[in-house]
Amino acid sequence: MRMRFGLLGPPAVHDASGEPRPLNSAKARALLAALLLRPNRVVPVDELKAALWGDEPPASAHASLHNHVTRLRRLLAEDDRLRAAPPGYLLRVEPGELDTEVFEEQVRTARAAQARGDWAAVADAARLGLAMWRGSPLAGLYDPDEGAPALVQRLRESRLLMLELRYDAELQLGRHDGVGPELAALVAEFPLREAFHRQLMLVLHRTGRQAEALAAYQSLRRTLVEELGVDPGPAVQEAYQEVLRAPTAVAPRPAGASASGPVAASAESRPPPPAQLPPAPAHFIGREDLVAELRAALALDGGDGVSRPVVVSGMAGVGKSALAVRVAHALRDDFPDGQLYVNLRGATPGVTPLDPGHALCALLRDLGVDPRQVPGEVDAAAALLRSTLAPTRTLLVLDDAASAAQVRPLLPAGPGCAVVVTSRSPLTALDGAARFPLAPLSAADSGLLLRAVSGRGFEEGLERLVERCGRLPLALRVVAARLAARRALTADVLAGLLDAQAGRLDQLDYDDLSVRGSLAVAHDGLDPDAALALRRLGAVDLPEYGAPAVARLMDTDERRAAAALDRLVDVALLEEVSYGRFVPHDLVRDFARELAERDDGRQQAAERVLVWYAEATRQIGITLLPPGQEAGLRLPGPIGEGVPFESAEQALAWGDLELPNLLALIERYASESATALLLVRAGFTYLQRRGRLQELAVMGELALDAARKLGDTAAEAHALTDLAGMNFLSGRAERALTLNESAVTIWRTLGDDRRIQRGLGNRGMLLEGLGRYEEAAEALESALACARRLGDAHGEAIILSHLGNLLEHTDARAAIACHERSLAAGVRLNSEILRLTAHCNIGYAHLTLGEPAEAARHFDESLALIGDDGDWHTQSQARIGRVRALRELGRAEEAHRECALLLERAGSRADTQMQALARHQRGLLVHAEGDEDEARELWESALSALEALDGKHAALMGELRELLGRPVPG
Repeated sequence: MRMRFGLLGPPAVHDASGEPRPLNSAKARALLAALLLRPNRVVPVDELKAALWGDEPPASAHASLHNHVTRLRRLLAEDDRLRAAPPGYLLRVEPGELDTEVFEEQVRTARAAQARGDWAAVADAARLGLAMWRGSPLAGLYDPDEGAPALVQRLRESRLLMLELRYDAELQLGRHDGVGPELAALVAEFPLREAFHRQLMLVLHRTGRQAEALAAYQSLRRTLVEELGVDPGPAVQEAYQEVLRAPTAVAPRPAGASASGPVAASAESRPPPPAQLPPAPAHFIGREDLVAELRAALALDGGDGVSRPVVVSGMAGVGKSALAVRVAHALRDDFPDGQLYVNLRGATPGVTPLDPGHALCALLRDLGVDPRQVPGEVDAAAALLRSTLAPTRTLLVLDDAASAAQVRPLLPAGPGCAVVVTSRSPLTALDGAARFPLAPLSAADSGLLLRAVSGRGFEEGLERLVERCGRLPLALRVVAARLAARRALTADVLAGLLDAQAGRLDQLDYDDLSVRGSLAVAHDGLDPDAALALRRLGAVDLPEYGAPAVARLMDTDERRAAAALDRLVDVALLEEVSYGRFVPHDLVRDFARELAERDDGRQQAAERVLVWYAEATRQIGITLLPPGQEAGLRLPGPIGEGVPFESAEQALAWGDLELPNLLALIERYASESATALLLVRAGFTYLQRRGRLQELAVMGELALDAARKLGDTAAEAHALTDLAGMNFLSGRAERALTLNESAVTIWRTLGDDRRIQRGLGNRGMLLEGLGRYEEAAEALESALACARRLGDAHGEAIILSHLGNLLEHTDARAAIACHERSLAAGVRLNSEILRLTAHCNIGYAHLTLGEPAEAARHFDESLALIGDDGDWHTQSQARIGRVRALRELGRAEEAHRECALLLERAGSRADTQMQALARHQRGLLVHAEGDEDEARELWESALSALEALDGKHAALMGELRELLGRPVPG
């Protein structure tokens, strides 16, 4: 699989698995489009600036462009995909990756096929080319009122040409079904384009609608005469003469068909073979690979003389029956003895599922068995069915099965028969079946289906409408029917109605099509536990669900919750995306929310799951922090019943798995639940260890706003402290200092001496980083005295570490001595964090003394203690120090590897500060190797990132400006 780029609509990127990569800003889309318009060629920086900011880019445009390029590189996730190439940037695009190139290649293919008269190839190329369109090319990048760019106009004209070629091919191949409404919509959209009028006239004429064909001609002629003063051209005139010459023309009969039907002798001797398949779907789009796999599975038995049923399963409205009928029609010629169809009514609203006895009776009757000869017992009737079908080649379609028990008696045993079963359940109890789970359509196929059923051409809002329908065929058919019924209703307006979660399902009911009704049938057939689980999923919206969380929602044990989840998967109301992790379709979420609105226990359920998540997150902190006062300062007290983690690895793995759910709960409940605030506080240690700075920022701001809203001053102080820590880790020391001072003020009011002492230590550390050394020394001495008065040996060791960092500016040897005292305390207190921090700090002091070999040894000691899953802040500081030491030792290859690893890990954590420090070092490495251009690019990027922070890195920014030859501010 390859990455795919899109310009036939809003600029888009899909990864190799087909998943869209988010382009969340207009600037990102503009940058991508500017690069894709000249793929595999250098686009100068000035042109990129013009694309992003117009003719008057701001003074900061150069630095901002580097940031946008960096973010786009991260999004593309391939090192060599987007690279600097003076005087600009080059985006590598492989053949077949850019939709405009693929489309234009299909245009060339279609025209070549037309020239040699291969109309099937024309139709295939047109279908593939038109499927690439997602909307107006370069949508959102220009003002439609000012006219479309030349490229957009050219692409639109090519699309119209492809449409003409497609409909000419359909006419030549005699495929007129479903074409009329599409051509009528195009005629209305392009009233002066004669080709569409000609094609509409021929379709109407060849399907026996001569009067309408003549009316279409008269309408075109009137329009051309009134607006242009000309008559229709020769091609339209020729079509008009065809209509006049053959008033009774109908679509040609397929080759080999006979007007007289079956052989007379056969018709007299026995009933004709059953041909019970419902009509093939009028609009069946996509799923070509799946159709091919199903046909292959049904074409032959397994080689052992046993008929193997095929089960097509999936959620309500996903298109199971349409697929089964489509495939069955394609295989009719392979089963000359008949095609049987039974609706087993497993999920028909208001109807009891058909019992096997009645189904057997109907099948045997349709095969010519006298109803009086059908045994009353199911087993005997099933045996008679197998005997009747044994010598035949017959296809059975068993639609909408409720269970394996309902299907099993209906299965033939002979090798010449085939069976297609559709069900919301995969029917895993049906031995030997080949299973084909059905997912929603792709975005492109969804758009094609929507346009085909609605009879609309392209219009704004269709792409959004597809996503609001969750790409579910039933939902798409509902909105298509609404669009077809009300021409004044636009796709954009209808998408807006679907944007609101409340009432979305109301918009997906039309005539006898109902998403809510289909889901309700599945719900009504659930056992009480599964029904309760579905309601409670609607009460608390989480990205994913596991049995432990659902057990708290249901107020039951995990075994029953797991069984309920399995049942919801079995009826396709949930999808198991990984072992033990479940996700509902978006429309199932809407349905579950509606159920939850009628559930009086939803608030208590939400509180139970909050308590469980908060206590489990607290247990992570207990596992990661050293025992004693440190855990007591950083973590809240017990929140609920919790099970300790066996190891740090297990605790971190749980946090990694549940982080999206933690964030969702905090965003939803922070302003109304005190437990949510405890969850934020409990999560700080885990997020800090992982270096998840963006999540720390989001959670901290939510907690601060909520604490102030609730008037909880202690919670406000905790939130301020956590936010100060986040800003320090992000390189924003000034902001961190302000937040820390506010927290200390509250702790003084509350009389909490231990947290006052910790706040004083943080003040000293922050002041040291800002170069305010005298103030830092005063704060640290006060903190040290406070720690000794309180008997806080761990806190005293931390302050010794800060004092060592302060001494490094004046006496690096004294700094090492101070850090060694902190290291000794770490050994005495069995504190890993004190030991690894001390080794890291000693390494920096040796760098200051010009002793890179000793520095490297201590950085290695620190990293050995941290491991890959250790505290990110100290790990990143040790790694960047190690890069410096290796570079100074002349071990450039090792320094490059360490720097690359650091950049990768910092990028995955959105740690822009550490990325900037690593780019500075990498720039020095490549500059020493003679690559001045790459060095400048790296330094430009580093300086741009550091300028967005505050004064902590003033000295480094001065060095970068000197390296770049820029003036250093006085």
